[in-house]
Amino acid sequence: MSDHHHRCGYVAIVGRPNVGKSTLLNHLLGQKISITSSKPQTTRHRILGITSHPHAQVIYVDTPGIHDKAKRAMNRYMNRVAVASLQEVDLILFVVEALRWEREDETVLERLREVKAPVIALVNKVDRVPDKRRLLPFLQEIAEKGKFREVVPLCAMRQVDVARLQQLVERQLPEHPPVFPPDQLTDRSERFLAAEIVREKLMRLLGQELPYALTVEIEQFSPREDGVTEIGAVIWVERQSHKGIVIGKGGRLLKKVGEQARNDLEQLLGCHVFLRLWVKVKEGWSDDERILRSLGYQDES
Repeated sequence: MSDHHHRCGYVAIVGRPNVGKSTLLNHLLGQKISITSSKPQTTRHRILGITSHPHAQVIYVDTPGIHDKAKRAMNRYMNRVAVASLQEVDLILFVVEALRWEREDETVLERLREVKAPVIALVNKVDRVPDKRRLLPFLQEIAEKGKFREVVPLCAMRQVDVARLQQLVERQLPEHPPVFPPDQLTDRSERFLAAEIVREKLMRLLGQELPYALTVEIEQFSPREDGVTEIGAVIWVERQSHKGIVIGKGGRLLKKVGEQARNDLEQLLGCHVFLRLWVKVKEGWSDDERILRSLGYQDES
């Protein structure tokens, strides 16, 4: 098929925290590049996920959840990244949760009223609604809230729903040749993905004790001649008391984080991984713009 009939464009996935944006991206790609957990604000960066077919290339833009309480520099950074991602995209997928409309959903909708790109509203997690008769009134309620191209109910983990959405998205894109090589999955480096994998395991295993002021920095990423990749990661926390929480009694929690992260890293890299983790304290890092930039939290367009 000639480039003249090839469709290509950028599609932003936006919504309040914890509505399933990253889960949706991973299922659209058929591969995990965005970390997920049940905790709000798991996604902190803009991440591109690319799907390529002979007739279309879709460049999905996964974003942090837009939220009201942005008192710290970290939260302001995440809001800036999410809002900036709405500019100059060809389509926006606005993800909400079935039967739940919250103040932060309204905050996102207000932002969407300021952009030119068409918007499709996705009502996610419909599989969690026991009484499906309640869905139709909710879908109608969402449709009345904005000028949406369509309102689509779906379960992000159900392949038939994801395939139908992918086709719908492709039809909305302009005719344009592909921007990325057909085998490229993301714009992020393996080093970046390694840090995110370690952070995901921390968020999942720490539960209610999770120190939100926690980040991961990769200090070493070295493939060896014997096929093993050595990775050294520092887990930065803000307080000395947080350090003990992350390490756990007798070092057990940190060991479990390392085991789970190593398994995922070996899948990602396709080789054996030797992973070392350290926990260090950097007081006030999440509310210091300069330190945030040094740790890779830089505004992106």
